[in-house]
Amino acid sequence: MEAVASTVKRKFVLEGLDCANCALKIENGVQKIDGVSACSVNFVNKTLTMEVAMDRSEEILEQAKKKIRTLEPDVKVLEHGAAGLQAASPKGKSAKQHHGHNHSHDHVHAHGAEAADDGHGHSHDHGAQNIKIMVARLIAGLAIGAAAFALSLSQELELILFLAAYLIVGGDIVYKALKNIVRGQVFDENFLMSIATIGAFVIGEYPEGVAVMLFYQVGELFQSIAVNRSRKSISALMDIRPDFANLKAGDETRRVSPEEVRIGDLIVVRPGEKVPLDGKVIEGNSAMDTSALTGESVPREVAAGDEVLSGFINKNGVLTIEVTKVFGESTVAKILDLVENASSKKAPTENFITKFARYYTPFVVIVAALLAVLPPLLFSGATFSEWVYRALVFLVISCPCALVVSIPLGFFGGIGASSKNGVLVKGSNYLEALNDVKYVVFDKTGTLTKGAFKVNGIYPQNGWTEQELLRQAAFAEMHSTHPIAQSIREAYGQELNEELIAGYNEISGHGIQVEFEGREVLAGNAKLMKRENIEFAAPTELGTIVHIAVDKQYAGYLVIADEVKEDSARAIRSLKNLGVKKIVMLTGDIKAVGEAIGKKLGVDEVRTELLPQHKVEELEKIDRQKASKEKIVFVGDGINDTPVLARADVGVAMGGLGSDAAIEAADIVIMTDEPSKLSSAIYIAKNTRRIVWQNIIFALLVKAVFLLLGAFGIATMWEAVFSDVGVTLLAVLNAMRVLKIKPNLT
Repeated sequence: MEAVASTVKRKFVLEGLDCANCALKIENGVQKIDGVSACSVNFVNKTLTMEVAMDRSEEILEQAKKKIRTLEPDVKVLEHGAAGLQAASPKGKSAKQHHGHNHSHDHVHAHGAEAADDGHGHSHDHGAQNIKIMVARLIAGLAIGAAAFALSLSQELELILFLAAYLIVGGDIVYKALKNIVRGQVFDENFLMSIATIGAFVIGEYPEGVAVMLFYQVGELFQSIAVNRSRKSISALMDIRPDFANLKAGDETRRVSPEEVRIGDLIVVRPGEKVPLDGKVIEGNSAMDTSALTGESVPREVAAGDEVLSGFINKNGVLTIEVTKVFGESTVAKILDLVENASSKKAPTENFITKFARYYTPFVVIVAALLAVLPPLLFSGATFSEWVYRALVFLVISCPCALVVSIPLGFFGGIGASSKNGVLVKGSNYLEALNDVKYVVFDKTGTLTKGAFKVNGIYPQNGWTEQELLRQAAFAEMHSTHPIAQSIREAYGQELNEELIAGYNEISGHGIQVEFEGREVLAGNAKLMKRENIEFAAPTELGTIVHIAVDKQYAGYLVIADEVKEDSARAIRSLKNLGVKKIVMLTGDIKAVGEAIGKKLGVDEVRTELLPQHKVEELEKIDRQKASKEKIVFVGDGINDTPVLARADVGVAMGGLGSDAAIEAADIVIMTDEPSKLSSAIYIAKNTRRIVWQNIIFALLVKAVFLLLGAFGIATMWEAVFSDVGVTLLAVLNAMRVLKIKPNLT
């Protein structure tokens, strides 16, 4: 999106932002401020990007900071460094500026990516630190509580010790509940836990108050471990960011930052270097590795007059390129921008426990309030003190310990079962989201196909045999470094004797001319045949065609193509069986190849010749068609898939062959490179949800029985507590069954 001249783009880091829900609240709150034309909060890398009216920018920023302080007092707003803060010119240059040279520094500085050796950045360390502190608090609280319970102490001392234990274990929960009440958000799990435990203290059941809070925090701990795993860093993507451009000035070239290059400047790209900016080749020809952008493993031949995109890697020739787009507008900058902003457009997948508390808490609190107020008003002889006490007992019994511990545990088990099956799920919310998957979008190369070349067909003509034709081709391609040449040599599979060939000549953009066993052999594309005036019939097979001619006589052709993975068709069948409505395949490959593979595998729709930004557009089209509850999964493997992985409701990366950037940006990683593992993960997710619901229903039934007994004064608090502990243990054992799930898919 280009910034308008009268607006300025500002970027901040929100330190301490640790829930997707909070991110959404901040985004909605800041969006409403007068003068803010656009605002997006990216939960993954904790950044807030906003466009504000230039003339009032300082005043609006103060309002925004104030708003964030009101909504989330724990979140600190830090400047993102100067790079993104200049006034945007009408071309929107500085809005993109933060992709520049400064950006890599600021990005690292702001997100603290240098803080951890493993590249997972600051948030990872921060999370691990929090978990250590939480464990220490739980142990300390448990020790103090146990001492107060076991020792015979005076009432005052006992109360002091239990209070200390309670505050160590759950002080933050009470604080959050109070904060939320002030902000008008009453009914959440913090409020439920606080009211139940404070109720226990009011009626003198101190150990119960501490025990309930302890259970709750253990459940939360499991949750935060899962979230901590799922925090993603996109630093690996910075690999495709070019570090320099060789600017040509007269006869000499000098290294400059890509931002300094203007449209119309000439740059030189040497073998092995990345193309830093989009442009047009003026002189030279070469093979380009385009896999970072298109995912296609066939190098693309370019010559004078051809367009090249930033992110391509130059394989062999030296190219002089006339720049057609400034860095901020070039393909790489757009992809980096897409990835940074894609995850903020993604619908936050809520944790199951939060959804549950939203309905359960108000119900329990309203019933308790009615229990305290109605009987004394309706029945003579009923005293307020007695019924308030019973209402508090009701609240304490209704506190969902069993649920709070067993729900995260159930999902934890689901994550464990998935990893046993070769699928790494980076958070319980993603496992839960798999239940609602109705659209699955696959990348082609490396995901449904192997992403490697193989000779798929040998078609000899004019009296040649298959073996003889392959032998001629293998010797002709003996010295070529091209992946296609390599696949021909592999197919031949025999020792190649160098002494048998002479006069090796590589004709750039056409093929190879060589003398083999005294005869002239030509191996290359159709252009080579036409250039040498050799007659041939155009093949109908799909793939890369290598034509062979011996002594100017056509000998036949080889078809080299990417192979479909053995279990791709099964993957698509089993997804259909699991209730997926539509399966789409996206590819950077040409239409004919894409459609042939799509037909073979039975996918519903194929969209071809796409660059990364087009893949995001296609995904957003599907997003607009689906119902709000339905989820889209995208499965991919390359750097080119990273923006789509970050944008999809659930991004799934191929872990064995996939690029680091794709694995980082994904929510789920398939470790074995078999697409059918996605069906296994969905199967496990459905079973996990079933077991979690069994736990919820079982716990609520036991609760209901004890609540009735409690309301009639039959059950005391401790019976209720032990029933709750018993239910918790049974629920935990049931949750452990999740680990045993074995997907049996056809």
